[in-house]
Parts: sequence; C-alpha cells; structure tokens
Amino acid sequence: MTTQTLQIDRLVSKRLILIPFTLQICKNLVNNDCSDLYKMGLKKGKSWPDSDVIETLPKIINNLSKVESPTGFESWMIIKKDTLEIIGDAGFKGFNYEEENIDIGYGIIKEERRKGYAEEAVTELLQWVHSREIVKEITARCLIDNISSINLLKKLNFIETKKDDVMFYWSLQNKFCKE
Repeated sequence: MTTQTLQIDRLVSKRLILIPFTLQICKNLVNNDCSDLYKMGLKKGKSWPDSDVIETLPKIINNLSKVESPTGFESWMIIKKDTLEIIGDAGFKGFNYEEENIDIGYGIIKEERRKGYAEEAVTELLQWVHSREIVKEITARCLIDNISSINLLKKLNFIETKKDDVMFYWSLQNKFCKE
C-alpha cells in the first residue's frame, strides 16, 4: 500500500496558508538558502527558521526522501495569509502503513505564539486527514511542561494515552476511516 502524491499545493484557513515542504526547499534551507521561498512570494518570519526547524529539517528530508513527491503526510510550512510570512511548521512524520496512523507535530516561532495559529493550522491538517480514509489514528506527544500544547491537544479532542518522565502521549481516532 502506498499513499498518493498530494493532489493540492496548499491548504487555506481563515488566517493561514499551509504549503508542503519539498525535498528541494528543505535541502536549500539546511544551506541557509531561501531562494525557492522567495520565488514563491514568501517571506521569512522574524525568527524563522528557528532552532526547532533547523533541528527538524534532517527528519523532514528523511521523510520526503522516501516518497516521489509530498503526499501530505510530511511537514507543511505555516504562512500568514496577510503578510506571506512563514511563522512555523506543522505536519506528520510519514504514514505508518502497519498501524495505519500518523504522528502530528507543530511549532510556531516565539513572536507569533499565543495567537491561535497552532490551533488553526492543526485543525486544518486534521480536516485534511479526516478526508483521507486510510488514517485510523493520529498520535501526538508533547513535553510534560508544555502547557500550551497540552491544552491544544485536549481542545482538539486528543486523549492522553500514557506519560513518562518527559512526555505526554496522545491519540485521536479518525472516525471517518473506512474499515
């Protein structure tokens, strides 16, 4: 079983545009080259890419190198509609074919936090996932002291499944999945 190439080039919400990372964009960002982004009319947010994005890029590159082109089950850039500034990323770590699940993660640059952007971006991605009838479960994890993420995951109806010394682990069943 394989996932199809993404049939759209963006998701759009009230205040945001989500555009999937491509392998080329990620490789260029590792080399501090934003020319692809500028050609798309995008701007870097105040501190984007931040250290979290830089740390995550090799993982995104690894996920994208396993597919011919983005499937949607990789990472997406979060862009403010009104300014076209990239303010974060959200997305998945690939599709787990055996368990038919995906793990979601997200991050917003510090200057744009506490404005509802993470909720808006994750909600848009969850709506997209619900339309993919192959995903049975969406999982997430967050640090035990990350109150904002804990509150967001609860608000989005994720259920805490376990906790260790460092992380909370969460699950959301996709009620739209075909059995």
